Amino acid sequence: MNQTQKNDYALLLLRLVFGLSMVYGHGWKKIGRLFGGEEINFADPFGIGPAPSLALVVFAEVLCAVLVAIGLFTRLALIPLIITMLVAAFGAHWGDPFSDMEMALLYLTAYTALILTGPGWYSVDAQWKARK
Repeated sequence: MNQTQKNDYALLLLRLVFGLSMVYGHGWKKIGRLFGGEEINFADPFGIGPAPSLALVVFAEVLCAVLVAIGLFTRLALIPLIITMLVAAFGAHWGDPFSDMEMALLYLTAYTALILTGPGWYSVDAQWKARK
């Protein structure tokens, strides 16, 4: 196995772990909050209201995270995730103990690395590009 193949496997691993962990560990719970029928109490960092703010986070943490995991429109899908993690780390958790912002920083780091490198060979994006 050459270095390029190793890098592509590493990018696949990053996409799968951080994409699917975001959906399962964070986004899925927020879907219930968004559509649960109860009053939505959620951070509103951009002044658009708690419900639209939660909807944007669900969009990022579910749809965009799935797109990252499969490697489809990867770089575009990473933009909402990076914005969400920036807001979580430096907005919602600014001034909190490091342990409260640590998870957002870890996701932010992985998503930033992926936007810089691209999704790698084992992605829908790369396969579409190869067929053109």
